[in-house]
Amino acid sequence: MKVLVLTGPESSGKSWLSHEIQAHFGGELVGEFVRHFIEEQARDTCYADIPTIARGQLAWEDAARARQPHLLILDTHLLSNMLWSRTLFGDCPAWLEAALLARHYDVHLLLSPESIAWHDDGQRCQPQLAERQAFFQATADWLALHQLPYQVVQGDWEQRRCAAFAAVERLLKA
Repeated sequence: MKVLVLTGPESSGKSWLSHEIQAHFGGELVGEFVRHFIEEQARDTCYADIPTIARGQLAWEDAARARQPHLLILDTHLLSNMLWSRTLFGDCPAWLEAALLARHYDVHLLLSPESIAWHDDGQRCQPQLAERQAFFQATADWLALHQLPYQVVQGDWEQRRCAAFAAVERLLKA
């Protein structure tokens, strides 16, 4: 099983691209538990929600891993939970990073916020490009610090699709 993670700031095309990858290559796609949580709770999240959201994301990921698809596509993972917790609340439960580092991910596609417009979907909160660039940089810094494999995906929608498809082809051949 190859495990692919799409990561980066909001409104950078992660969900769209994860669906494009699944439609082209097959495999199993795991979505963002936090979206489900927000819709279910019908309120803004608070710091006390972070452990529940993280455990929900892990449960979805673990259920998919147990099915052993040839390609596991993660629209997000605990890194986003960690960074959002720090961004929104200035803190993050310490166990999240250890849980993230205990798992194997073959490659991360880090999506740049540049060259595409921000889209308000009712759950997003960083309309300013500078905010999304800071989140992108924090993601890149964390991946580099922990020497995890990642590839930056940027450009317009078609360029993003081409770069991601090429990365997935390399991953599946490895």
